[in-house]
Amino acid sequence: MNTQMSLGSAEQPVRIAIVGSGPSGFYAAEALLQSTYVVEITMIERLPVPHGLVRSGVAPDHPKLKQSTLVFDKIAAHPRFHFLGNVEVGRDISIDDLLRTHHGIVFAYGASLDRRVGIEGEDLPGSHSATEFVGWYNGHPDYRDLAFDLDQEAAVIIGQGNVALDVARILSKPVDSFRHTDIAEHALDALSKSRLREIHVVGRRGPAQAKFTPTELREFGTISECAARVDPEQLALDEVSQLEASDKRYRNIATNLGILAGFGSAAESDAARRCYFHFLRNPVEVLGEKRVTGIRFAKTRLVGEAFHQSTLDTIETVDIDAGLLFRSVGYRGRPILDLPFNAARGTLRHLGGRLVGEDGTVCYGLYATGWIKRGPNGIIGTNRADSLETVATLLTDMPHLVRCDKSGAIGVAEILQRQGKRYVSYQDWSRINAAEIARGELTGKPREKFARVAEMLAACMGAESAQST
Repeated sequence: MNTQMSLGSAEQPVRIAIVGSGPSGFYAAEALLQSTYVVEITMIERLPVPHGLVRSGVAPDHPKLKQSTLVFDKIAAHPRFHFLGNVEVGRDISIDDLLRTHHGIVFAYGASLDRRVGIEGEDLPGSHSATEFVGWYNGHPDYRDLAFDLDQEAAVIIGQGNVALDVARILSKPVDSFRHTDIAEHALDALSKSRLREIHVVGRRGPAQAKFTPTELREFGTISECAARVDPEQLALDEVSQLEASDKRYRNIATNLGILAGFGSAAESDAARRCYFHFLRNPVEVLGEKRVTGIRFAKTRLVGEAFHQSTLDTIETVDIDAGLLFRSVGYRGRPILDLPFNAARGTLRHLGGRLVGEDGTVCYGLYATGWIKRGPNGIIGTNRADSLETVATLLTDMPHLVRCDKSGAIGVAEILQRQGKRYVSYQDWSRINAAEIARGELTGKPREKFARVAEMLAACMGAESAQST
């Protein structure tokens, strides 16, 4: 048989490993399985459960955004798709192992590290990343045992994106509004005892530059027992920001300004909580000696051309008293072993999705998609186009891929079995999923997630253990 002609045929499938099981990984799998080549997928996931940020990042009161998992389940049902959960690359399996068993690897493991603000006092007790809080209320095992001091009367959230709004909304809404969601039970219990009365969402740029989406921002005008507020003076725009707001290509800006104006002109309320939006405030210091007691901000001004404005601190400062701080200023990826990494951007170094060395050396067979490729931006659907680009590059590289038979998922499973490593198949995940749904039914929730790896593994071992993929 001429292997030069047969790679990608039924006799010799192209075997691709995908590291990560979030949207970008599944969309890459879909694109590969729909290509003109016969492709087999081995999806590797560090946790026993798939779906990435759709499971552990989407807020519990936004269930419609989780419906994409139905699409992922259809992709996983393909006979040439194999899932190996509870397997960490670099710990349980090496990149060399994956290259010995596959023709190529697509890295789709996201951006799990939070960006630092870089100010004095940032590490005081009471200061947390939004990543930690979101993972905690969503039942992510990495954050299950964290504690947040909700006995405080005021919290500050630094950030001007939808994650900052998620944190603010979870803190602002009445706890009863979450009782029939999939919020983790430990978070529901803690939030039911919250004494917070003030939530402050603060950003260094102006209202025209904030990255909130209107749907998420508008919700704050409808939260019972919490009044959204903004100082009308902070909504005044300079000439350049007015140009940005009038640009028809960016209608969200004008929509957001209208929503914020409504918050600024709203009648006084006797609501138990207030959520304040602040603009043109740059954090310069976290106040407190033994724990957070407040945050000092420098008032800022905008400079530069439209859509390219930056901020400059003025000499004027303002303090906000608060015992709880959440930092939501972005995410960055982490490097895996010796993969080419752009430390400044926190992404893998690539060209069109194909990894390249710092000297421009092309790494055929190594690819990236999703946040670890482009950085933390976009919505769930953004990952589809991103993955299509990467897969197109991979398929163009077919002549450069090693043309010999690879063992794929079976080879990886054999390596793991020799180590005595317990891995989770998609069939196992189905058992975990069913158990979570059954747990949720007891309290009127769509599911009650297992928040510990041991619980997840125990759930899928209740029936006959499926170590095949």
